[in-house]
Amino acid sequence: MAVIRTTRGDLDERDLSRTLGFEDRPEEFVVWVEWRTADGELVRRDAHLILKYPTLVADAIAGGM
Repeated sequence: MAVIRTTRGDLDERDLSRTLGFEDRPEEFVVWVEWRTADGELVRRDAHLILKYPTLVADAIAGGM
């Protein structure tokens, strides 16, 4: 049993529907996962932004790690 932390508290993954989304933008890729209850209420969204072309700021941050 996997538990997902949501806006309604911790819920069992089996009680939620999961949707994946993807958008290809000129400068980045955006990927997200949405978790919804049976009645369609959005209770969690995880999003990730992936740069296609690293910027000077991104290079500086990565270099400092």
